[in-house]
Amino acid sequence: MLFRALVDLKNSLASWRLWTLLGWLEVRQRYARSRVGPFWLTISMGVMITSIGMVYGTLFGMEMVDYLPFLAIGLVMWAALSQTVNDGSVAYTNSGQYIRQVATPKLIYVLQVAWRNSVILAHNFVIVLVLLALFGVKNWMTLPLFIPALLVYFANALWMAMICGLLSARFRDLPQIVQALMQVAFYVTPILYRPEALHRFSFIVEFNPFAYLIDVVRGPLIGQAPTALTWGVTISMAVVGWSIALALTGRYLKRIPYWV
Repeated sequence: MLFRALVDLKNSLASWRLWTLLGWLEVRQRYARSRVGPFWLTISMGVMITSIGMVYGTLFGMEMVDYLPFLAIGLVMWAALSQTVNDGSVAYTNSGQYIRQVATPKLIYVLQVAWRNSVILAHNFVIVLVLLALFGVKNWMTLPLFIPALLVYFANALWMAMICGLLSARFRDLPQIVQALMQVAFYVTPILYRPEALHRFSFIVEFNPFAYLIDVVRGPLIGQAPTALTWGVTISMAVVGWSIALALTGRYLKRIPYWV
């Protein structure tokens, strides 16, 4: 069964022209006939970061030179993760007509979701680059760590999307549950606030896997190398998560056309 999932993954990766094209077309169609195009995503994210930064930065008594990059990186990266998981939960059901009619590898629909949100991340990441240019890079030595951290980050997002998509194809109420859980996770994850702000409730951060995922990609950009614990937790999550996702995919791969 695991072999079946690996073959489907291999064939899906080999069809990269298909899922990259489909993902890019979805982004273009969303902003068809718009002069600004997908950069409306960047504008809306920039407005949200500025608004939240001014309010919460004042409430927390934070220096904007430190808080705005911290907040921007957290919001931009969280948007990519949560949207990948939420979109992944409906990846199969939204593509049901193609799955029933065309014999394609099934994981291309999850990869399509990941690619589309990678494109959106690239547009939103312009905000992070602007803030780093304005306020300066804290530590140039930690910047290269962002590349492996981003790979680990998306590896975790992918297996979450794979599992949610598979289970949601069988249980149609699950996408709403996933969306609600991701919303709750946003508030208990140190995105708007620093982890050390939770003195009495530090366990919320210590036992929150999303906190480690955000920390592994945010740390290098704000001049802090992720700790060994952060690397260990995020990499272990990726290994265990992918093992479960591939096992479930291999077991129920042939049932997806009947479920959707």
